[in-house]
Amino acid sequence: MIETRAPAAAATAAAAGTPVTAPQPPPEAEQPAPPARPVISVVAPAWNEAVTLPLFVDETRAVLDGLGEPWEIVLVDDGSADGTRAVLRELHAADARVKSVSFSRNFGHQVAITAGLDFARGDAVVVIDSDLQDPPELIPALVARWREGYQVVYAQRTAREGETWFKLATASLFYRLIRRIANVDIPVDTGDFRLLDRRAADALRGMREQHRYVRGLAAWIGFRSAAVPYQRRARHAGETKYPLRRMLKFALDGITNFSYLPLQLATYAGFFVAGLSLAGILLAIVLRLTLGHALTGQATTLVSVLFLGGIQLIFLGIIGEYLGRIYDEVKGRPLYVVDQTLGLDRRKTTQTDGHPRPHRGADPAPDA
Repeated sequence: MIETRAPAAAATAAAAGTPVTAPQPPPEAEQPAPPARPVISVVAPAWNEAVTLPLFVDETRAVLDGLGEPWEIVLVDDGSADGTRAVLRELHAADARVKSVSFSRNFGHQVAITAGLDFARGDAVVVIDSDLQDPPELIPALVARWREGYQVVYAQRTAREGETWFKLATASLFYRLIRRIANVDIPVDTGDFRLLDRRAADALRGMREQHRYVRGLAAWIGFRSAAVPYQRRARHAGETKYPLRRMLKFALDGITNFSYLPLQLATYAGFFVAGLSLAGILLAIVLRLTLGHALTGQATTLVSVLFLGGIQLIFLGIIGEYLGRIYDEVKGRPLYVVDQTLGLDRRKTTQTDGHPRPHRGADPAPDA
């Protein structure tokens, strides 16, 4: 039997002049609002910082909450081997605004900064080390200068706690040396702790050279810049990630990226040695004419040959350094390979001259 009660009821209601309304579907469950796009992104490289990361995130979160703007923290695990990745999972589970990128191996501090810039979405990006030597409490001062219209705001060290006299002296010497010889004005006593406006961050992302010196690249892009002085703290835990060997390599990367002076020294040395040779020839002629005998002795010849050979080998090595960097660029390898991401699952692109292109890093894996 066919059920007809519902149509009959509708007809009866229509005859009585009662408006008929169609049955309404049950209300759908309310969808949660999408998370607000961050205004402030904090990028922090981490290499074997499992002990320090929870405290760093707690301090940084308190500071960012005080700004009253949507924010995110992008932690970059640079191939840690001390349980850092497990700590990152816990931090992300506790607060989805804490995100992370994990490399497949250690690619270096400067590359980790670059990866953080690749994934950060904020209108302003703050680069800071996760070892708590750079105080998160300074971030509001950087943001205040950014809101005044400055596009690059760098933190300038007035003091450095917990550093040996040797490191302080060599760091001071290096900063002043590279500022004098570089082809851009790199501020002295500044590290990577700085704020970059979105335009400045995108410009920096567009430069993908292998041997990176981020603080020099940040000076090269230009834009309006300002300094905020601060006192750098001692490490909260662990040991420095820049021993003497790494510091020397870092200094060499900075010099070769922003100065041709080492190559020019070969020319200067050549003129100097040629001048000495000319003076020696003239001296030999004078002695021959006045004293009646020439300069003799195998020792003089041997010392001269060794001196010239040493000069040649030194500058062959300098040329080799520049040539090796050219070779690394020509190979075109990606800057890094991503093994895993948390809270960051979209493919990143860099903008250069208005044209998008894939970043030179591997595609991130889906969120864990």
